[in-house]
Amino acid sequence: MSGNSIIEVKNISKHFGGLSAVNNCSLKVESGSITGLIGPNGAGKTTLFNIVAGTLKPDNGQIIFDGEDVTGLAPHKLFKKGLLRTFQIAHEFSNMSALENLMVVPDKQLGENLFNNWLRPSLVTRSNLEVLQKANEVIDFLKLGHVKNELAGNLSGGQKKLLELGRTMMVDAKLVLLDEVAAGVNRTLLNDLAANIERMNKELGYTFFVIEHDMDLIARLCDPVIVMASGEVMAEGGMEEIRNNPKIIEAYFGSSPKVA
Repeated sequence: MSGNSIIEVKNISKHFGGLSAVNNCSLKVESGSITGLIGPNGAGKTTLFNIVAGTLKPDNGQIIFDGEDVTGLAPHKLFKKGLLRTFQIAHEFSNMSALENLMVVPDKQLGENLFNNWLRPSLVTRSNLEVLQKANEVIDFLKLGHVKNELAGNLSGGQKKLLELGRTMMVDAKLVLLDEVAAGVNRTLLNDLAANIERMNKELGYTFFVIEHDMDLIARLCDPVIVMASGEVMAEGGMEEIRNNPKIIEAYFGSSPKVA
């Protein structure tokens, strides 16, 4: 890890009526890390993710991304800055092929402008070929070549999650928020998914911030792990340290540290 924070959450709070979902929460994600965020249901993890991703505005506090205050910035503006989110339920374009799902991701493609299509068709063609080449490289990296021409709606849950990862690769994201990536994925494809996250991190330098209930996956991928409870950060450390902390066992794991 580089030791530089790609994102800093500073004293963020969010209330819904009389409910305090996130309470004066502060944390950092280091560039080059795979940082886990765990906690019991109702801990405030998803609310915090929604604030970081721009789908919710905090009542107070700051979100600093890559040195810039992006508090309350809309998701599409964060996307352009390199902050992307995947979802517990994959959001694919079901009537387009897997390859086409990747090709539509890059912003401001020349072919989207009617003027360019009329007056600069050769540039549009070249640009489209570059996007196609990039999409094929991503397909190859994720080993999805056997389904690249299949309608995305026909893919399995695990393949759709891989496709979501691929979409983040089409724009060289600085930070990827992974929201329960294991949900609805069989163990075989989950192993492939985890392996690709590791490869993207180690080989391509991607930084990940991960919400997950699968403790085996967290233990495999994440260092450090941040624990939230009652809207606040309760602890941070390696997974073994987290597993053996009596207060965390009581708050999160129940009577046994093996319970997820």
